[in-house]
Amino acid sequence: MSHRGEFRGADSGAARDADIGLADRLRAGDERAFIVLLDRYATAMLRLASIYLPRAVAEEVVQDTWLGVLQGIGSFEARSSLKTWIFAILMNRARTHMQREGRSIPFSGLSDPAADPVEPAVDPSRFIVIADDPGWPYHWATPWPKSWGDSPEDRLLSKEVQAEIQCAIDGLPSSQREVITLCDIEGWEPAEVTAVLGITASNQRVLLHRARSKVRRALEQYFGEE
Repeated sequence: MSHRGEFRGADSGAARDADIGLADRLRAGDERAFIVLLDRYATAMLRLASIYLPRAVAEEVVQDTWLGVLQGIGSFEARSSLKTWIFAILMNRARTHMQREGRSIPFSGLSDPAADPVEPAVDPSRFIVIADDPGWPYHWATPWPKSWGDSPEDRLLSKEVQAEIQCAIDGLPSSQREVITLCDIEGWEPAEVTAVLGITASNQRVLLHRARSKVRRALEQYFGEE
């Protein structure tokens, strides 16, 4: 797998030094270093593995990944971030488990926009057609989305709306779900996402755009039905 999330600049240099320090502590058997990594990544690892595997199986894969981290830390050479290295191990473990179980989702199609059903990112009815207004064909039928209330930020933070967002994400194709999970839930940089998932930057952008469009569409429908 190609690692695109290489270290750049002063901040990246500090992150690289921190990764090397953590790796050295792990090699020395420092339990506190392992706890630091668990606190940082365990939840995200389980969330990513659960996209393709049942919860109980995903938990086993995460545990197996940590075992692989401890056994293989001697091979970490900081050519990528420690996070990227750990999550690459997770993805490899998950792929192996899926192949062993004969699950129906081929990993050759994961994170590939071409593997998703052909569909527009935005409903065509949202645009003006020539018959409706020949002077503004294919522009937005309305200049902006409908209002979500006086305080849309507060509404988006409510538990009910958060549940609606998660439901929309859960309904996405797997390739879109993993990208929006890493980018918008976990807050990863695009280069980290492409490195771990083994996709191109253009594929990452397409998948994220499609995923966000569908989640926004679900929220517009939710607020419109209130």
